[in-house]
Amino acid sequence: MSNAIKLPDDREAKRSIVEIGRRMYEKNYCAANDGNISCRTAQNHLWVTPSGVSKGFLTEDMLVKTDLAGNILENPEERKISSELKLHLKVYALRDDVNAVVHAHPPKATAFACARKAMTKPVVSEAMLNLGEVPCAPFAVPGTEELAESIVPYVADHAAVLMANHGAVTWGESMIRAYYRLETLEYYAQILMLTGERPEPAVDLSPEETAAIRSCREKFGIRL
Repeated sequence: MSNAIKLPDDREAKRSIVEIGRRMYEKNYCAANDGNISCRTAQNHLWVTPSGVSKGFLTEDMLVKTDLAGNILENPEERKISSELKLHLKVYALRDDVNAVVHAHPPKATAFACARKAMTKPVVSEAMLNLGEVPCAPFAVPGTEELAESIVPYVADHAAVLMANHGAVTWGESMIRAYYRLETLEYYAQILMLTGERPEPAVDLSPEETAAIRSCREKFGIRL
């Protein structure tokens, strides 16, 4: 594996995930227990956020350690691992220079995702520098292998991807770089809106897509 930076140890990785989770929650990038974060360590393992916990209330002992195949190595509190781990593993498998992945639902960028509209207009130099064009992957049900596969065509040549009717995922060589790209993505979406690039019309989920999401409620432990 080729990495230009020093990878964190377990303690550093866990601390950075908790800090980034707090920042994401405070910036309204993830409501309730939405979103997930992972960080690669110097031992080539991952620390991953658990399912069902607000990113604003994470503690280090809640995090789950896995290998790059998703096998659990440490989980002291027996937490359920994030359903989106497949998404993270796909990025790591395709990019050996990536050491952190962040998935969230920042409102303005997610509006573009709900319109299934890529963010490509070159109006913000910082966005072009740090993100380039941001494609929108086709719809897939959250937490599935199909969702992970939906971003495959974009991972090699991009730093962020919108996921139709869902949210966004960003990555980078460090935890802070992956998070900064999430901030830049949301800023880019805001500037696009202010300069007339509207994320509309929204694309409604089809009856089949809606039914597929509803069928996930039991798997995710959601009762209405």
